Amino acid sequence: MAGIRSGVVSVLFVLFACFFSIQQLSASDDTVFYDSFDESFEGRWTVSGKDEYQGVWKHSKSEGHEDFGLLVSEKAKKYAIVKEVDEPVSLKDGTVVLQFETRLQNGLECGGAYLKYLRPQEAGWEPKIFDNESPYSVMFGPDKCGLTNKVHFIFKHKNPKSGEYVEHHLTTPPSVPTDKLSHVYTAIIKPDNELIILVDGEEKKKANFLSTEDFMPPLIPTKTIPDPEDKKPEDWDERAKIPDPNAVKPDDWDEDAPMEIEDEEAEKPEGWLDDEPEEVDDPEATKPEDWDDEEDGEWEAPKIDNPKCVTAPGCGEWKRPMKRNPAYKGKWHAPLIDNPSYKGIWKPQEIPNPSYFELEKPNFEPIAAIGIEIWTMQDGILFDNILITKDEKVAHSYRETQWKPKFEVEKEKEKAEEDVPSSEGLLANVQKKTFELLYKVADVPFLAAYKSKIIVSYQSIVLQSIFMMNLWIAF
Repeated sequence: MAGIRSGVVSVLFVLFACFFSIQQLSASDDTVFYDSFDESFEGRWTVSGKDEYQGVWKHSKSEGHEDFGLLVSEKAKKYAIVKEVDEPVSLKDGTVVLQFETRLQNGLECGGAYLKYLRPQEAGWEPKIFDNESPYSVMFGPDKCGLTNKVHFIFKHKNPKSGEYVEHHLTTPPSVPTDKLSHVYTAIIKPDNELIILVDGEEKKKANFLSTEDFMPPLIPTKTIPDPEDKKPEDWDERAKIPDPNAVKPDDWDEDAPMEIEDEEAEKPEGWLDDEPEEVDDPEATKPEDWDDEEDGEWEAPKIDNPKCVTAPGCGEWKRPMKRNPAYKGKWHAPLIDNPSYKGIWKPQEIPNPSYFELEKPNFEPIAAIGIEIWTMQDGILFDNILITKDEKVAHSYRETQWKPKFEVEKEKEKAEEDVPSSEGLLANVQKKTFELLYKVADVPFLAAYKSKIIVSYQSIVLQSIFMMNLWIAF
């Protein structure tokens, strides 16, 4: 009897633990918005009715899983869909975490997989006509095309002086993973003005909203600006050096003397074969049997290097080598001297910036809806587990329970396929691993300014190497 009671207590404990875990995820007061897409999006999300958005959204399983998501189903289309949250989310009070998963099931050569966190409709938009112009507070997520490979974080902020909304882009953002696995993107907005970007739970970027280096343009404008009305005076001389007006070309300066002349002291090497040509007919060559003199013309044996010239110092007509002309001076130019009229490089004078303002923290606009508005050349992009929460632990729980199990299954499958690759798979794997390493190198902070040059140079090298490997495999 005691054993039965013990078993019942154990079962009840497990059920209670599961219930508590589920409650923590789905009913937490800190979870502002969550969509697992276990149910169809139809009737819950609004697809834009504008003509330009012809892409068809589908409720589809993630490849290899029973888990559903929101699928981009067609190539080379524009897509737009939006979901309003129950209550606008303030980004000014405490921590806010934006998180979602994407899986690029067919890769991503050119397109976006980011989310837009929209301002209230009073800002001038409607769900049925949601488009690229709909005003957002934050845009976050992967974008890849050509040299662009970044996890965007862009926020729009209203300048309190000018009233203009300005886009502020995160500088040196992390790169997008290049595989076809599920990945989870997290942006943590903290009340101390700190922003943390995680990819698969790993910190990839930390920034400060007030830093002049972390966002472009910086949130706080410069105190002064160049005066747009200021003009450079006509007599302003920016030449630091000028030709000496008093200099005179020397009488013995010959501008017509050639750069090189024959070496008169050179002598023909002993044993030089003047009468032997450098090339002769190949004595072993024979006219092909199917050669038709009338159609193909008179047959001529192919030429080979004259074997007599191999041991001789040279063959054919001997000519004296050229040497540098000691009398050569080139075109004469007056030497440069300091310009007595030099005033330096002209710059307009600085005036107070009418748009300058100060603040202790950004005045973020609230989030009233979540939208996906993209133009992509790839299909198979799957969005899942979109979350807004005020608690980092809740976001961590979702990563551990919703994303990580899928990722580990996909990773194991990918590893198994890599263990026995075909020749085609080998090349694809080499290319994939190389580009992954390339983007990691380009993401090193002190190389950020050279990122595009690094990628272009190494892409060319890698593609040439893969071409050579293809030739080697073919033969």
